[in-house]
Amino acid sequence: MAGPSSHSSPGSRATFAAADASRDLAVISSKAQNFTNPVAGPEVWFCPVLSSVCRTSGAVRMSKAHSGLSSEATEKARLELNENPDTLHHDIQQVRDMIVTRPDIGFLRTDDDFILRFLRARKFNQSESFRLLSQYFLFRQQHLHIFHSFKVDDPGIKRALMDGFPGVLETPDQHGRKILLLFASNWDQNRHSFMDILRAILLSLEVLIENPELQVNGFILIIDWSNFSFKQASKLTPNVLRLAIEGLQDSFPARFGGIHFVNQPWYIQAMYTIIKPFLKDKTRKRIYLHGNNLTSLQQLIGVECLPSEFGGSLPPYDVGLWARTLLGPDYSDESEYTLTYDALHVINRSQSVVEPGTLKSADRETSTPLLALD
Repeated sequence: MAGPSSHSSPGSRATFAAADASRDLAVISSKAQNFTNPVAGPEVWFCPVLSSVCRTSGAVRMSKAHSGLSSEATEKARLELNENPDTLHHDIQQVRDMIVTRPDIGFLRTDDDFILRFLRARKFNQSESFRLLSQYFLFRQQHLHIFHSFKVDDPGIKRALMDGFPGVLETPDQHGRKILLLFASNWDQNRHSFMDILRAILLSLEVLIENPELQVNGFILIIDWSNFSFKQASKLTPNVLRLAIEGLQDSFPARFGGIHFVNQPWYIQAMYTIIKPFLKDKTRKRIYLHGNNLTSLQQLIGVECLPSEFGGSLPPYDVGLWARTLLGPDYSDESEYTLTYDALHVINRSQSVVEPGTLKSADRETSTPLLALD
């Protein structure tokens, strides 16, 4: 179905995108059930794609990645990403031909659809696209522990998903970007580690990036640090943060249009100063520290795209929404937590920990000086 024209209003674009998102939910859920990590010996250490399209041969031809784009996304890809339908096959083959230069890496998927997402992530710069493709597989090759049992029903990943790591809004922002949410204080360190959260985020991105529209439009990440304690923050060591940066910034074909910190305490700002040297200049320019200032957030992301926790017009975010989408009939809510969670925890899992309106729309930033974490 053709998308809205390039002259449509932001509101109509959001309506079209929301309809597309709802239409795709069932497809995502059914595919996610088959997202597995088959191991058939030391050579096959990780299968990075949905099982329905998992092939190690380049024989799988291009399909919905091209024809599936709306007219608006097609034009956006042309203008912003330098995508040219007339040279698409050539561009993809040029990247594929570079694979022989890295015999140290196991390229487990090289079909057209797969390579195309790396070209889009690097605006069709072939050498940069190949560098990203190489790093994608090298990261998985060097960190096997992250991708062992890399599937939605892995206990650690499942618990992280059910606690809202990550949250995924059905409605995209006004530019068609998928909005991911992290309510940091939901992290119960007795239930899952930071590694479980990172694995759940990476797996969610693998599912979402199958959508060619998101390869073009990209993602937005909002992290709400309300009620995130210093004790919780102490688990965010430089080593695990560097690993997360490597996995998300350097090794995944996603376009992040903005990373927004909301209501961050002083020690999170201090943490940011520690990791800042590991961030690319482009990434640093897309990180926004809003503090308690919801107005500045709403200037960048329309209120019609935000849940009420952030002063938006959408209902409060249901933390279990994305987990139910991925897990489908395997989603189990209260029964899994009867012995370990009291009634308050059970209630809070179905909603964000920040009540609507508790963040202030004040035009100010946190003024506490940055201090080094222990």
